Amino acid sequence: MKLMSCSAAGAAVLLLHCCHIASILGQNSDCALTVVEGGGADEDAEVTGDGDFEVVQPTEDWQTLKAGQAVPAGSHVRLNLQTGQREVRLGEEQLKYWTQEHRETEEIRSTISPDELKRAMKKMEDLSPDTVTSRYRPLEELKRDFAQLDLLVETDVQIMKRLLDQFNSSNSSTEQKLSILLELEYLVHQVDNAQNLCSMGGLQLIVDSLNSTDFRFQESSAFVLGSAVSSNPEVQVKAVESGALHMLLTVLATAQPLRVQKKVLFAVASLLRNFPYAQRHFLSHGGLQVLSELFRADGGGVLRTRIVTMLYDMISEKELTSQGGLDLVLDASHEERVRQYSKVSLQGELLDKGWCNLVPQLLESTEHDYREKALRALLAMAPMCLDHYRSDRSLLGSLLSLRDQYQEMVQSEMIVGEESSYFAEIVELINALQVKIMR
Repeated sequence: MKLMSCSAAGAAVLLLHCCHIASILGQNSDCALTVVEGGGADEDAEVTGDGDFEVVQPTEDWQTLKAGQAVPAGSHVRLNLQTGQREVRLGEEQLKYWTQEHRETEEIRSTISPDELKRAMKKMEDLSPDTVTSRYRPLEELKRDFAQLDLLVETDVQIMKRLLDQFNSSNSSTEQKLSILLELEYLVHQVDNAQNLCSMGGLQLIVDSLNSTDFRFQESSAFVLGSAVSSNPEVQVKAVESGALHMLLTVLATAQPLRVQKKVLFAVASLLRNFPYAQRHFLSHGGLQVLSELFRADGGGVLRTRIVTMLYDMISEKELTSQGGLDLVLDASHEERVRQYSKVSLQGELLDKGWCNLVPQLLESTEHDYREKALRALLAMAPMCLDHYRSDRSLLGSLLSLRDQYQEMVQSEMIVGEESSYFAEIVELINALQVKIMR
C-alpha cells in the first residue's frame, strides 16, 4: 500500500488524517505503516508491515515523531510549524476504541484490591513446574483416556426406541417406567418425534397405560398423549383410531384424583382442538355428559374453568371456520373443513345437556380468571342460550354486581395512573353480555 507523507501549510498546525484501515491500535496485523522521514519536503514511502522500522504506538495525546519512525495507518499526524517536528496521536476511529478499552481496563483495575492482587501473584509463584506436573495430567494422557471412552451419540428415534423397549421390559420397575414416560413427554413435543412414536407402536402403548390401576400411570400417560397430539393432525387421527378418546372419557367418568383429572382434561382438549372428526366422536360418545358430571362435582373451580375453556374453544373454532377465519386461503380445503364442522352438532348438544345453566355458576368464583373464562363462554353460547339467560334472575343479578365491582377496580387503577387494565376488559365483557340479554 502506498501512502503519501504529510506536508506543511500556512497555518500554525497542519493536520493530516492518514488512511483508516479496519485494524486498530494494539492489534498485530500486516497493515501498512507511514514512515516519517526528517525534513519538511513531501516524500513518498512505500512501506509494508514487514519492514524493520520502529513503530510508534500513538495515544490520545500528541507525541513527537523521530526520523525513520513508523505509525499505524489511521493515525493523525501533524507538522508543528513552531517546533518543526512531526507529531502523532490516535485517529478519530482509533481514539473511540482506545477510550472504550481504557475505560474498561480502569474499571477492572478499580475492582481489584491490592490484597486480591497479592494473593493472585502468590498463587502464580506457587505454580512451579513440579507443582503443575503433580496437580495436572499431561495432555497426551488425557487424549488417550478420551479415545478409550465409548461415547454413543443417539438420535431421538434411537432414544425413543430404547425407552419403549425398557418400558416393555419385565425387568423395569414402576419408578423406572414412570421416569420413561416423563422422558417421552419431553420428546414428543417435536412433531416428528410424536409421529415416529406412532410408527414404533408407542402411541398404542401409551393409550393402553391409561387403563392402568395405578393412577400415576394414568396421569403420566395422559400427559404424554396430550403433548403428542397437540398441533399434530397426523397423530390426532391415529389417536382417535387407537381408541384414545374413548379411554380418556372412561377415566374421566370414574372417580380419580384431581391431578389425574387435570392431565386427562389436557389430553382431551389437545385431541379435540381444531379437529372436527374427533369432536364428532366426542359428542357421540357422551363427552358433554361426562364433562357436565365432572363440572357439577368440582367444588374448587379448577376443573370447571378447564371445561368451560374447552367448550369455548370448540364453539369459537366452528364459528371462525364458517367465517373463513381459520384458513388463510379459502380453497377446497376450507370447504372441506366447513363441511366437517357442519356435522358437529355442538350447539344442540350444549343446549340439551344443560350447559346454559351450568356455565353461569362459574361466575360465583372469586378468581378473576375463572370469571373471565365464564363470561367469554357465555357470550359464545348466547345465540342458543339467550332465553335461559333472560329467565335466570341469579345470572342477571350476578352481572350487575360484578359490573359494579369491576368498575370500582378500574376507577382505583385510573387514580394511580393506569390507563387500561385487565379489569376494564372484564367490564367490557359484562357490558357486551348485558346488551345481548336486554335486546
